[in-house]
Amino acid sequence: MALKFIAIDPDTNGDHCPAVFVEEETGDLLFQGWTVADPATLADVDSHSPVADNESVVRLPARMRAIILEALSGHATAVRRADRGDDALGGAPGDTGRVHAVRP
Repeated sequence: MALKFIAIDPDTNGDHCPAVFVEEETGDLLFQGWTVADPATLADVDSHSPVADNESVVRLPARMRAIILEALSGHATAVRRADRGDDALGGAPGDTGRVHAVRP
């Protein structure tokens, strides 16, 4: 499974932050976020769409909406990490020097 790194939370100031990826072969979206453990929130989610044993609910900050829309549209643009200098961007292996993969 080859993943394309789209972006991290642009307001992050460190590692282990929310991120969005796209699985290149299927176009599936993968979200790295904060695991939701609040029973009331999980019950509300479960009332609309029961959460299976192999599923989890994660939270991403609202400020990432544009990043998620970019992942859905396939038109990602570079977002520099706030916690690093201009030359040291976050990214997956092979994404050296940029946050978003370059579109052909």
